[in-house]
Amino acid sequence: MTRTPVVGGASPRDLEDRLDEIVRACAAIERHVGMDDASELVLDAVRMRLVEIGAVVATLPADLTAVEPEIPWARLAGVGDRLTGRRRQVTESVLLWTARVDVPRLCAAVERLRGRGAGAGGPDALEEPPAPAD
Repeated sequence: MTRTPVVGGASPRDLEDRLDEIVRACAAIERHVGMDDASELVLDAVRMRLVEIGAVVATLPADLTAVEPEIPWARLAGVGDRLTGRRRQVTESVLLWTARVDVPRLCAAVERLRGRGAGAGGPDALEEPPAPAD
């Protein structure tokens, strides 16, 4: 198994907590959009969870996110600004598409990072294992 290195001065426990936050927010979004009710309350809940995800993603070390290059990490990190700032005019269809398409992809990527050991054990546990001696 390839291990993901800890970088950026974050402790393994801190990274584990951040990744767990993303997974919990993704699960909440998936529950919300699975209700077949795109009410204002549901859309607001999805917006707030996306804001949470953006805030956490913005704190992840670049070397960690580089392991999953297909995820638009920089765009996700700025999602909170787009949803809460002056440019709040995100349409319902864009919000729901993000929740139904991007969020499951993000959750799967974070689960893969966790599976590689990101955030688990001490700093030495997350380094690449030494090559076998010949």
